[in-house]
Amino acid sequence: MDEQAVTKKPISRRKLLAGGAALGATGTVSYLAGRNPTVVPASRHVDVAIVGGGVMGAMMGVFLKILQPNWRLAVFERLDAPARESSGVWHNAGTGHSALCEPNYTPIENGRMKIDQAIKVNEQFQVTRQLLASLVRMGEMRNPRRFINSVPHMGFGMGRDDQRFQLQRYRTLTANPLWTGTEFSADRGKIAEWAPALIRGRDPAQPVAATWNARGTDVNWGEVTEQLMDALARHENATIHYGSEVEDLDRLPGGAWRITYRDRRLDEGLQAIDASRVFNGAGGAALLLLQASGIPEARNYGGFPVGGSFIVNDDPAIADRYLAKAYGRASGDAPPMSVPHLDTRYLDGRRKISFGPFATFSTAFLMQGGPSALFRSINGANIGPSLDVAVDDFGLVKYLLGQLAQGPADRLEQLRTYYPEAPAEGWNLVQAGQRVQIIRRRPGGGGDLAFGTELVSSRDGSLISLLGASPGASTAPSIVIDALRSMFPQEFAGEAWQRSLRTLVPTIGMTLHRAPAALRDAWAYSDEALQLRPSPGG
Repeated sequence: MDEQAVTKKPISRRKLLAGGAALGATGTVSYLAGRNPTVVPASRHVDVAIVGGGVMGAMMGVFLKILQPNWRLAVFERLDAPARESSGVWHNAGTGHSALCEPNYTPIENGRMKIDQAIKVNEQFQVTRQLLASLVRMGEMRNPRRFINSVPHMGFGMGRDDQRFQLQRYRTLTANPLWTGTEFSADRGKIAEWAPALIRGRDPAQPVAATWNARGTDVNWGEVTEQLMDALARHENATIHYGSEVEDLDRLPGGAWRITYRDRRLDEGLQAIDASRVFNGAGGAALLLLQASGIPEARNYGGFPVGGSFIVNDDPAIADRYLAKAYGRASGDAPPMSVPHLDTRYLDGRRKISFGPFATFSTAFLMQGGPSALFRSINGANIGPSLDVAVDDFGLVKYLLGQLAQGPADRLEQLRTYYPEAPAEGWNLVQAGQRVQIIRRRPGGGGDLAFGTELVSSRDGSLISLLGASPGASTAPSIVIDALRSMFPQEFAGEAWQRSLRTLVPTIGMTLHRAPAALRDAWAYSDEALQLRPSPGG
């Protein structure tokens, strides 16, 4: 092997302040050493290193394969296969998040509904649809019905307040072309046509209302990730290191980054690769690696882990009678991520029905990770903002405690608020992914718990870290495009990359809700290649 031997040296003050992932019980950190510890052989240098074999890392790899095929790429995934954490089919809701049904993207402030976030998420999902369609056309992906299927998206409300909310949402959103084809009804008969399970057995005196849009999708993000990684594995200039856990990121004097990693399957000690650029898309582990990098920007962030679970029924007699994703509103102090939804899911061509989420809690940042991650992430820079969030967002803590105390009977009771005639038997509890919500330090002091995803970049753009959670996978192409723009500004602006990007996303750079004709063309383009139900107006 061409790796150098391993030695130990004390952690530097920079690493200690960063609270990096390399900090261990011994107070030491492993580095490669030899006659010249700052050098690894030229054969161990790549143009771009990608940390994480989930949908974000896979998406970045395939973009680079197409945009710059001569660049050498290295992908590191700590598990033995891709999509085994948050990108797995049951580790997320599988919703093609486009704000067609999700109430958390349309908050009401002072009586006025804000739709900026809804527009942004919908626009981003149009990019996702086009990219997947283009990859199918190019032969990089195959069998679209294995990873995306048409499933109507519904907003569903119970009670007078929810009726008013759904009506306001319908009137506000349908003024925008992105919501073309959305219907609204407070008539129980009409709602029963869309989704009978929501109405049968319900108290006839209970007011209800719903919106419905046929353009919704269910997406198997695990299958998407696996196909993308297969495409990347066929690239002669890409090497995928499965079972390899990145333990440290170090900036070298020349500006490159040293990735120190361990092959968890072999007892060979630490190894290293140098990379000109690094994309840190390691999911829950991304925060620890960002801190280990020592860049000043890392000091602005902390993390709070939140998990989830769903109950799933795969009895065809139950699942095949329901075709929708129906989202309600979170109640009381429950956070936006807790909105209940009754979902059709597709797996290997079979329909299933799921309901959730039910929150779980662990101090781990990964489903298959140790419980010390939360404690290792806390340092002198983020402990203040973290404590501030604990006080200001006590409703989240209260919600989590209530969720953890639930049993099967409690979950069935919640299910029956959406599905009144749900059978008591046949529901299996499935653990969803582990998420790390962003704690962001305020400029004036204190901290905020931020929902969504965020790119954190070194000043020169050579290191990009992705933090946060939902909508995550649904907006992965847009997030990766933003990362590419920051990491490679010169190449991104060049005609070669722009031509390739337009091939992948024909409407790239366009604001589709201001260009209805281009929006209709984009729907038709993706509907055909992805074998989706033709979109209204498309």
